[in-house]
Amino acid sequence: MTRSQLFEQIKLKKTFLCVGLDTDIKKIPEHLQSLPAQDAIFEFNKAIIDATEPYCIAYKPNLAFYECFGVEGWIAFEKTVRYIREKYPNQFIIADAKRGDIGNTSSLYARSFFEHLDLDAVTVAPYMGEDSLKPFLGYEGKWVICLALTSNKGSHDFQLSTVDGTSTRLFEKVLGTVKTWGTEDQIMFVVGATQGKMFEDIRRIAPDSFLLVPGIGAQGGSLQEVVRYGMNKQCGLIVNSSRAIIYADHTERFAEVAAQKAKEVADEMAECLKPLL
Repeated sequence: MTRSQLFEQIKLKKTFLCVGLDTDIKKIPEHLQSLPAQDAIFEFNKAIIDATEPYCIAYKPNLAFYECFGVEGWIAFEKTVRYIREKYPNQFIIADAKRGDIGNTSSLYARSFFEHLDLDAVTVAPYMGEDSLKPFLGYEGKWVICLALTSNKGSHDFQLSTVDGTSTRLFEKVLGTVKTWGTEDQIMFVVGATQGKMFEDIRRIAPDSFLLVPGIGAQGGSLQEVVRYGMNKQCGLIVNSSRAIIYADHTERFAEVAAQKAKEVADEMAECLKPLL
C-alpha cells in the first residue's frame, strides 16, 4: 500500500485509527479461555476485527503476545493476518515485531513478514544501523516503521540524550539518518503519543513522513496534542489504541463494547480530519 493509497483510506473512512491486537489470554473473556490457545486467540481477534473494522484503517498485532505460546501462538497470528487480508483487504496490517539484526538475518525476517505473510509493514529497531534495515526496504509497497521517540517511561534513558557533543538528541539523529536510507513511501517512524509538543521537533526533521503513534488510551497520550503538533497535509498519522479498545469489556459483549470504544475514537478523529477533507 502506497502513501497515497493509505491517505485515500483515511479520507474514505474518516479515521486514522489502528487497533492493536495485543491479545493476552489472561485478559480475554472467560468463555474463550477454555479453548486451546490458538483458537482462543483467533476467536477473540476475529470478533474484535469484525466489530472494529468500520472505525479503523489498520491493525497491529504485537508479536510478543503470540510468540509466548510457541507454535500455537504463531498459528493464531498467521490465521489472524490471513483473516484480515482475505475479508478486509484494504486494511493496513503492521507486524509489531521490533526486529533489527545483521543483514542476512534481517533479510530472513523481511522474507517472513513480506513474502510468507504479505504484511504491509513491520516495526524495526535502528540501533544496528543501515545494513540491518536495508533488507526490509527491498519490497515494493511495503513499509519499515522505525523506532524514533517511544511512549514508554524508559525512552528518556537514551532517546533524549545528546550526541557528538552537540545539542542534537539521539532520536533526532535517528530520524535524520534513517530518512536517507529510503523514501517517504517506504519508511515511517514510531513516535509515542505521550511525547506531546515534541511532535513539533519530529516534524521539523520529518515533515512528510507517516508516524505510527502508540500511547493514547491506556497510556494516557492525548489525541488532540498528537493532531495539533503532528498532523500534516496527508494526515501523516496512524494512531494506535490497544487495551482501551480490546479489553473495554470482559463479558460476552466484549466485541460490541470494543466497537463502541473504537467508534468514539474514530468520531473524534473525523473532527480532526475535517480541514483535510
